[in-house]
Amino acid sequence: MENLAVTRKTLLALPPTTPEPTDPPPAPPDHPAYQQILTVFPDATGPMRARNLCQRLALSLMPKNIESTRHKLKRLVSLGVLAEPEPGLFAQHRPSNSAPPAHLTRADG
Repeated sequence: MENLAVTRKTLLALPPTTPEPTDPPPAPPDHPAYQQILTVFPDATGPMRARNLCQRLALSLMPKNIESTRHKLKRLVSLGVLAEPEPGLFAQHRPSNSAPPAHLTRADG
């Protein structure tokens, strides 16, 4: 029993645990084309292809426009701004619920 009392006293003396700090979201490039692309994703119902994005941005569906858009999307993925869940499909990162449950952070002994 004495060992349990010492252990309890030691555990209660420890500072409360705090959730891991989250990294700030990555900053997208300042170029207006990237900003224009990023304005489409909050309203999207799911991942989009470069062709669909060109349509939403009212760009002509010429191969040079689609490839340029795809290149910009790939760059945003490499910077961590967007996700590519499947090859050719691009989506916004969804916030994760990484905070521990409340019952794991209580320190009421």
